[in-house]
Amino acid sequence: MPVNSRWSLRAALDSKLLRFSRPDVPLVVATRNTAGVVLPLFLGLALGKLGIGIWLALGALVVMFSDQPGPYRQRLSHIALAALGAALAGWAGFVFGAQREIMIALALLLGFGGGLLVQFGAAASRIGMTSMILLVIAGASPMPLAQATLDGLLLLAGGLLQALLAVAAWPLGRCRPQRMLLAQIYRELAQLTRQRPGDDVAPPLSERMLDAQTMLLGERDAHGRASEALLVLLDAAEQLRLHVLAADDAMHAPALSHDTATVLDAIAAALQTGTPGSAAANALQRLQQQSAVAGMAQAAMLAPLARAVRNANWAGSAGELRAAAAERSLPPALRGDSPWVQLRANLNMKSAAFRHALRMGVALALGVAVERYLGLAHGYWLPMTLAIVLRADFAATLSFGVQRALGTVLGLLLTTLLLNLSSSTLAAILLLGVLAFLFRWLGNSNYLLAVAALTGAVVILLALAGESAAQSMHDRLIATFLACGAALGGYLLWPTWERTRIQPALAAMLRAYADYLAALTGADARRLAHMRAASRLARVNALASLERLRGEPFATAELRMRAERVFAHANRLVRSAMSLELLPVEQRAAPAAAAWLRQCAEGVNACARHLDGARDVALPPPPAAPGEGLVLQRLTDALRALQNVLQPAVVAGAGTD
Repeated sequence: MPVNSRWSLRAALDSKLLRFSRPDVPLVVATRNTAGVVLPLFLGLALGKLGIGIWLALGALVVMFSDQPGPYRQRLSHIALAALGAALAGWAGFVFGAQREIMIALALLLGFGGGLLVQFGAAASRIGMTSMILLVIAGASPMPLAQATLDGLLLLAGGLLQALLAVAAWPLGRCRPQRMLLAQIYRELAQLTRQRPGDDVAPPLSERMLDAQTMLLGERDAHGRASEALLVLLDAAEQLRLHVLAADDAMHAPALSHDTATVLDAIAAALQTGTPGSAAANALQRLQQQSAVAGMAQAAMLAPLARAVRNANWAGSAGELRAAAAERSLPPALRGDSPWVQLRANLNMKSAAFRHALRMGVALALGVAVERYLGLAHGYWLPMTLAIVLRADFAATLSFGVQRALGTVLGLLLTTLLLNLSSSTLAAILLLGVLAFLFRWLGNSNYLLAVAALTGAVVILLALAGESAAQSMHDRLIATFLACGAALGGYLLWPTWERTRIQPALAAMLRAYADYLAALTGADARRLAHMRAASRLARVNALASLERLRGEPFATAELRMRAERVFAHANRLVRSAMSLELLPVEQRAAPAAAAWLRQCAEGVNACARHLDGARDVALPPPPAAPGEGLVLQRLTDALRALQNVLQPAVVAGAGTD
């Protein structure tokens, strides 16, 4: 039965409010981030300089979420940039906090700039958000230039302390983040081998493989035997994934699948521990003994499996003893345009990032203006909450707004109660440590509880600075609810609905698939890898758009269903196309096969043009597959199914802003 938009929205909210997924933040990460917050407070308390410790702790707290998985160099740059942005914004707030009009102008500029950063991904978006938060918090405590400079440097030092803790293990295990990601990929490959998905299921591991490609190929200092082994392991994982997805039921014998999965699990374990293990080699030897009955498809998996087993032994610190390998830079297909080129391309009203930036800048400026002109007590909570809640899409804004309001109520009540039970500064710092840990650990699994912990942590910091938690609770609650309502109202006044963006996202995905099909006709393995990575990135973007559409009101069930069908059939198509990589290059590049692949690519491009709104585009019939190849026929069938979905109407023809 079709589900209307109201119930879709309700389901989206229920999934956010009631579902508690398993925290994916390692305990060691949450612990070191917490240490970065509480250590300055303990040191300040011991030295009688608690005020200095408070600003250091605040700087560490606001950049905590910039400590994300990735190479150490990337992790260091993300945290350092977040700390620098927060320190500069805090300094501006300290210096101009007493000048109402300048603060409003700064909020407008910083809100616009921070909102525009969403186009560069989550890491850049966090930098914008932390800068906005520090501007309004520091603006509530204006001070002379010399003191402002000192406290701004303290904020920067607190953020850099988090960066130092995040990369402290760099000399001891330079490749550990990469090994952990590859271990996860091989574990999921083992699971995929045991139970292969049907054609209507999205290809697994796409986001994980994209992360691995960006992480490993993007390191300009990737020297040494260990780095070389990691790249070989990534290439072997890609080939193994293609073999598993291409295998039909006759080739997918349970016993062989189990033995293959055992080898993959053993490789993952060797990568996880960073030490050579004999389990993978022994499991591979047992699988090789069955090669006589495995069949060609299963036997073809032995080569990449053997490479993975060998290189798993070199992916730890022992590999660093070998000669340096050649540098590998990020391929152009993964690197994208220059940031300045991308910024210029988005400086127009058609850009969702530009519209979000304008919405954020105006909302933040109005929030500052309201709290300044009305003289609201603890009014900085109003623009601060606006900066946190207002997102680029309606579903996220509503979800974060509801959870922010409920989490703030919970955090204020519990923290105020606990602070009233004890007047000890040491106890308050210990409680702050517990809340900071919960905030970091639960941030990705349950935002409501994470917000409650964050609210409590901020209240304790302010209480240590001399504010009464009980007296300000009422003002903070009012400011929070006003900000959540204003964020939602601002979005409704000038929305950017996902129903107008799903169609271009699907079209971009299909164009990337067409480029990948065209690359299959050539012998350039590097270009083929680039096109595969680009198509994977386009698929991830389309899937994210589809997820946002599912939680958006006023999007009809028919629209969602049709978009999901296009995505599913396009997914079948690219899986079939990826299977062609298993064929020899000479066979793919043969005149008949190459001409057929180009026809398929043109058919996919026609589907993309149709989605782009060119309603007069005639979708060509799928070409007859040359020969009797099962994989070729699957690609033809998938293209025919995709065209059948698109024939009646353009997917997202209904609904505009």
